[in-house]
Amino acid sequence: MRNGTKKNISRYTLSIRHQGWVRSVRSQKEVLFLHINDGSSLENLQVVADPSLGTRDLTFGSAVEVQGKLVKSPHRMQNMELKAETIRVVGPCDTWAFPLKMKERHPLEYVRQFPHLRCRNNTLSSLLRVRSEATAAIHSFFKESGYVHIHTPIITSNDCEGAGELFQIETLNEAKEPAEKNHFFDVPAFLTVSGQLHLEVMAGAEDVCDPAKRASTPICFRRDSPRPVSRRAFTHVFTFGPTFRAENSQSRRHLAEFYMVEAELSFTESLQDIMQVMEDLFKTATSTVLSKCPHDVELFHKYIAPAQKGRLEQMLKKRFVTITYSEAVEILKQASQAFTFKPEWGCDLQTEHEKYLVKHCGEVPLFVINYPYDLKPFYMRDNEDGPQHTVAAVDLLVPGIGELCGGSLREERLPFIESRLQRLGLADAYQWYLDLRKFGSVPHGGFGMGFERYLQYILGVDNIKDVIPFPRFSHSCLL
Repeated sequence: MRNGTKKNISRYTLSIRHQGWVRSVRSQKEVLFLHINDGSSLENLQVVADPSLGTRDLTFGSAVEVQGKLVKSPHRMQNMELKAETIRVVGPCDTWAFPLKMKERHPLEYVRQFPHLRCRNNTLSSLLRVRSEATAAIHSFFKESGYVHIHTPIITSNDCEGAGELFQIETLNEAKEPAEKNHFFDVPAFLTVSGQLHLEVMAGAEDVCDPAKRASTPICFRRDSPRPVSRRAFTHVFTFGPTFRAENSQSRRHLAEFYMVEAELSFTESLQDIMQVMEDLFKTATSTVLSKCPHDVELFHKYIAPAQKGRLEQMLKKRFVTITYSEAVEILKQASQAFTFKPEWGCDLQTEHEKYLVKHCGEVPLFVINYPYDLKPFYMRDNEDGPQHTVAAVDLLVPGIGELCGGSLREERLPFIESRLQRLGLADAYQWYLDLRKFGSVPHGGFGMGFERYLQYILGVDNIKDVIPFPRFSHSCLL
């Protein structure tokens, strides 16, 4: 090696201490090679050492601490490598008993059995980094758009969706005592199915900030108006947290505990406004994840869903399609495909219907709007449209998944919402909701997006249980 080359390499020499887990060990007569990963990246760091530094405990899966010099690597496949001076095994690993094997690509169904160990698997560690980046991208989108983040409660006395799929909360003593005993909260309490109703409360909060600060609040432009609309604090709010459904399902699309991104917009009279935020959120977050986690996303697209990369790139370039529920039913009725559930006006769309509609409309995300009045919850705005009675509701359907987002304009008119709650026998329980309409009500709306379904779509993962660190579903609560 020429002297000049030695000088160039020495310029890159840096003494460091590196800690991580051994991904591979290769011992030769004159040199020991290790690949170590600390979880921060899909890429491993190559360690080059004298074989005398190796021990019996230096095996695949063991936790190590390496002290040495970081130097420029002579190999084209990597920029740097670590020349070890000391290697200490912090935590040995019994490779015979360890369920993850070196250089073996385990199916997602297999590693799902080991929730305490599966993050050591490349696929799941990549997923965790993508989840983290996607979470940050969603928060950034709302912050830059002038939304206020609200921590909505996990424990609630309301059933927002009205489907009855609730986990009820009680103390151990309550479970043992007779039913007539008092509840801990004096009323039945449940794990939340949605933060929407609490967001509606916050979206109606008055801005009490200094008038001088109001001049600097963000503005937005309505799609149907060239004039800017001022956006005061608390008129646009969002939440991002766990939600729960006691649905006895083993499907690939359902979990008992999952994360929801929910937003509420005041002074909004058009369903198009809600749809625009949905589309902007989806595209902005996805573009950020693709740019910030290219290697992690590529792992999924290479080994799990090879065609997904091209589909995502096309999706980001195209506008989402919009059809009405009535148009959707007609498309389904005319389909040559046989459905398990026969499509009829007034019936809810099933997953098989949703997937067909997306395929029929060109495999791009699809908004379906204006659903039958009797299909949707009490809070959705009445369209007052005659015999085919509908509400201003929207579902966003995406290829391969079906429903990703659901939203609506909320019924802000007191007589309408009061009448509906009375018919449903809910007027007493939702008196507070009626108060919102009595005291300074404004047109408003919002939506929710299932975070795990979003990850399923962008990564091309078939089963929702494989995009959350600790999946909870019926008959399964490991760890």
